Amino acid sequence: MHLEETLLIPPECAGQRLDQALAKCWPDYSRSRIQEWIKSGEILLDGAVARPRATVLGGESVELLAQIEEAVAAVPQDIPLDIIYEDDAIIVLNKSPDIVVHPAAGNPDGTLVNALLFHDPSLVSVPRAGVVHRLDKQTSGVMVVAKTLAAHKTLVENLAARRIRREYDTVVMGHVVAGGTVDAPIGRHPRDRQRQAVTATGKRAVTHYRVLQHYGEQTWLRVQLETGRTHQIRVHMAHIRHPVIGDPVYGGRP
Repeated sequence: MHLEETLLIPPECAGQRLDQALAKCWPDYSRSRIQEWIKSGEILLDGAVARPRATVLGGESVELLAQIEEAVAAVPQDIPLDIIYEDDAIIVLNKSPDIVVHPAAGNPDGTLVNALLFHDPSLVSVPRAGVVHRLDKQTSGVMVVAKTLAAHKTLVENLAARRIRREYDTVVMGHVVAGGTVDAPIGRHPRDRQRQAVTATGKRAVTHYRVLQHYGEQTWLRVQLETGRTHQIRVHMAHIRHPVIGDPVYGGRP
C-alpha cells in the first residue's frame, strides 16, 4: 500500500527532534514506525531526505512517501466468526477452542487471521490483521481486533501500559488453598524447543490468581495476567504444581 502525507511543522514543536514532532502531528502512526521511515529515507524535510536526528524549528514542510508492505501473507478463508461487537475501529469476538490465532509453518491456514481477512479484506494493511493479543489454540475467550492503524496503535499502547485488564478462568489439578502471584521468567524449554518453561534466561512473567471454587482435588481459578508470554498460565500453573486440567503438554491430566 502506498502512503502519502504532507504537513507543516507547527511552531510549538520548535526545538524538538523530527520524529518527536511527527509523532505528535501523526497520532495514527507509532513513533517507532516514523523513525523507520526517516531511516529508510521515506520522509523529506523541506524537500531533502530527512536526517535521523534532525531538529525542527517550526514551519518546515514534511513529505512522507512510504510503501507499506502488506502485513499479512495469509489468504482469506470463509471461516465463521462469533462476533460480539463491531464498529469502524474494532472487532470484539469470541474465539472458539481448537482454532489457532496466527498462521505458522504447522498451521498455514484455518486460523483466526484467515477468517478475519475474509470478513474484512482491508485488515491486510493492519499489522497481524489487527490481532493485538493472542490466545492458545485450546483456549476460548474474548479477543479485540483493530481494524485501523490508529486503533491498532491505541490498543497496543494500552496493553503495554496495562490499562486493559485480561482475566481468564481455568480449572487446575489439586486443592489450591488461596490466591497468589507467580513471578517467574518464562522462555524456551532448554531441551524441548516446542515447549516453554520457567527459566532464569526467560522474559519476565507475572500471573495473579484467586480461588473461585473447589471441586474435591481440583480448583477453579480466575487468573489475571500482568504480562503476556506464550503459554504463560499453563507454564506458571505447572510450575506451582497445579497444572491446568486437560493440558497434554504441561501435565494436567483429568
